[in-house]
Amino acid sequence: MNLLKPLISVSLMTLISRILGFVRDILIASIFGASMFTDAFFISFKIPNLLRRIFSDGTFSQAFIPVLMEYKSDKNEKNIKNFLSSILGFMSFFLLLLTILGVFFSQSIILISAPGFLNPPEKLILSTNLLRIMFPYILLISLSSLCSSILNSWNYFSIPAFSPIFLNISIIFFSVFFSSFFCPSIIVLAWSVIIGGLVQLLYQLPFLYKINMLVLPNFHWNNIGLLRILKKMGPAILGASANQISLIINTVFSSLLNSGSISWIYYADRLIEFPVGILGVSLSTVLFTSLAKNYKNGIKLEYKKLLDWGLRISLIVSLPGSVILFFLAKPVIIVLFQYGKFTDFDVLMTARVLKLYSFGLISFIFVKILSSAFYACEEIKIPMKASLFTLLLNQLMNPFLIFYFQHAGLALSLSISSWVNFLLLYWKLYQRKIVSLQRSEFIFIIYIILSTLVMIVILFFVLHMMPVWNIGSFFNKIIRLFFVLFVSGITYLFMLNILGIRLLNFSYKNS
Repeated sequence: MNLLKPLISVSLMTLISRILGFVRDILIASIFGASMFTDAFFISFKIPNLLRRIFSDGTFSQAFIPVLMEYKSDKNEKNIKNFLSSILGFMSFFLLLLTILGVFFSQSIILISAPGFLNPPEKLILSTNLLRIMFPYILLISLSSLCSSILNSWNYFSIPAFSPIFLNISIIFFSVFFSSFFCPSIIVLAWSVIIGGLVQLLYQLPFLYKINMLVLPNFHWNNIGLLRILKKMGPAILGASANQISLIINTVFSSLLNSGSISWIYYADRLIEFPVGILGVSLSTVLFTSLAKNYKNGIKLEYKKLLDWGLRISLIVSLPGSVILFFLAKPVIIVLFQYGKFTDFDVLMTARVLKLYSFGLISFIFVKILSSAFYACEEIKIPMKASLFTLLLNQLMNPFLIFYFQHAGLALSLSISSWVNFLLLYWKLYQRKIVSLQRSEFIFIIYIILSTLVMIVILFFVLHMMPVWNIGSFFNKIIRLFFVLFVSGITYLFMLNILGIRLLNFSYKNS
């Protein structure tokens, strides 16, 4: 199978989802601005999202897919279905219990994650109500993640990649047409999250039926495959929890800063997640099943080549991407978000966060790729230890960086910690002779840097010719932004071509 095709397919689906996500955020910024109401919503929405990341998305698939690939190779269809039924039964019971507890203790959870919301009390009450509405999202999206992992194992990559689109459509639709029916109107966002999560789950069920893997839950929790996954998920959850705990502590810090800080960080986070999602998440999703398959079959050379291919593709895109986000931080935020109640001050504060996030973009993507390499061979403890160490480092840096950079210091500490995480993971793979720094790697990196430097020169020239970004209609501004991006991208690709790096040569074929 040519891995470039599913990578492009998944990236395209992710791109559509992210564009709709930006439309969603533009609407939220325009209708609600950066205020107490948006701070309350973003905090409340972050909590089920954090739990989703800990218990389902990456953590679950990393433990689940290698075992499922083994079942596909060695077991008959009946055994696979019994395995999936046991997984579904356990997840349904555990997540339902978690949801009930979450709804009951919503106010305490808000106070722990955002103690600054205690004053004014209206902020705490609103956040608690929003969280109670949205907590069932963890159940819906986790079951959706189970469906996605099964479909990815059958090489149906684009189907799961398309499913997040429904969440964005739901938020956009209900924000535009139903916000006036609620008081305060921000509550409409909470209900749209629940509806979007339900549609994401239901959308994937017909495709599971198509591959004959649509099963009902059972509660026979002595299934060998389920027990193996639960045993591996302990360290995996601990590693994933480190990253999410770091985000929770960052939220605690930001809740104690000026009103609007949480929203500024959120909007910058959405922008940095755009390339991370399109490349990092898409590439790790496509790579993971192939890495796990090659490791199970004992094809170490293919495993190493596949990982090297993933790292090279990542560097080609992420280095110019980080440069563009740094130099275009303010224009991008103006074009996408400065409407309605989103002020010049909001633009300035959000741009500061985005610039410091851009320093970590390459490492954010690399960590996802290298973590997949460890999880594919069922080595979970190394990423876990690296995550715990970077959690400690991140929180040690936060007070000092916040003192100098205010809310933007949280972004800088996260970027620095991510680079340390990458270096630790890379060093462990280097010791195992899975990755190497040979002459060809150094030459490749130098060519990428040279191409990026030429792109920066052209970028400065084009920006100098542009009028002030907050002048003109949305259509006019978006055209100008795309022109700058187009010229920069063409310059970069032209330089790569001159230096002998052609993207078509990266169409990796995997058996």
